[in-house]
Amino acid sequence: MPIPVTAAPLKKIRVMVVDDSMLARSLIIKGLSTHPRIEVVGYAINTLDARNKIPQYRPDVITMDVEMPGQSGIDFLKQYLPTHPIPVILVSSLNLKVFDALAVGAVDFVRKPDDHQSPEAFLAGLAQKVIMAATARPRTAAVAPQGGAVNVGAAPILGSSPNLDRVIIGLGASTGGTEATLAVMKRLPADIPPMVIVQHMPPGFTKMYAERLNRLCAMEVREAQSGDELHRGLALIAPADLQCRVVRIGARYTVNCTPGEKVSGHRPSVDAMFYSMAETVSCKMVGIIMTGMGQDGAHGLLEMRKKGAYTIGQDKESSVVYGMPGVAQNIGAVMIQASCDNVSNVLLRHLKSLG
Repeated sequence: MPIPVTAAPLKKIRVMVVDDSMLARSLIIKGLSTHPRIEVVGYAINTLDARNKIPQYRPDVITMDVEMPGQSGIDFLKQYLPTHPIPVILVSSLNLKVFDALAVGAVDFVRKPDDHQSPEAFLAGLAQKVIMAATARPRTAAVAPQGGAVNVGAAPILGSSPNLDRVIIGLGASTGGTEATLAVMKRLPADIPPMVIVQHMPPGFTKMYAERLNRLCAMEVREAQSGDELHRGLALIAPADLQCRVVRIGARYTVNCTPGEKVSGHRPSVDAMFYSMAETVSCKMVGIIMTGMGQDGAHGLLEMRKKGAYTIGQDKESSVVYGMPGVAQNIGAVMIQASCDNVSNVLLRHLKSLG
């Protein structure tokens, strides 16, 4: 009689918690310790303590506050990650410095619980991101003074071809996407055809993210509001916790940002935005899917391709998490793959072919 084969139990993800707040540490340690996939192996009260304890605890993932006494989380990441590439999840209040920390190598972030989010929801989101981070590829980047992005330089303007007035670009990203999207957009010209961007992030951060991109990119970037009309030189960031869809009104296109059910597990959802483009846009379309966990956007991108859109997917080697672009590639939604740094070149070549 054959002996039944049982699957080996999954190895637990070793997590180290770094936070100067005893209350926050206790909440995170107790909450993550209840998850069957996670083992909290230790904690540190600041970055110096973390530097001394990491060799002892050998964590797979670190959760870290951004603002701590002494050396900040940002400075720690700048110094430590280039030689010790451990996935780091930021645990932060509503703070612009989160984006500086992401720019120097943190994988993702969660917002600390407040009046709008229960501790249970916070811990569930953090656990999900920890599990994702265990398989992520941390990437470090050079950072300019004052925490800005390195100036690569935007492309020369595209010019006044009428054909480029009839193009709409949709871009979706999740884990690792804040910096991947910036890497694309800072290489694009000021007169780029209109862009609608969905980046998964907590409420409050999408407005700050749009303002950051607006400072660093040649085109105008702002958080979308219902009724915003799409035009060249404008990129709109879907607001957190609202579904953002493209709407046609005669020959004009606007966005509609409304509450609603989650689509593909997200609000805003890349799929919701891509599906709306496939259904309503009669002019030329481009769809771009970037790094991110899961499959949000993959099937919407496939619908766009079926309707004649030119579709680009970030490649595996440059993705922090090759989830969304990987699924899109596997189902045939992607026409061409490119590295994060080359997506802009692929897009611009296509746009110039239209002009």
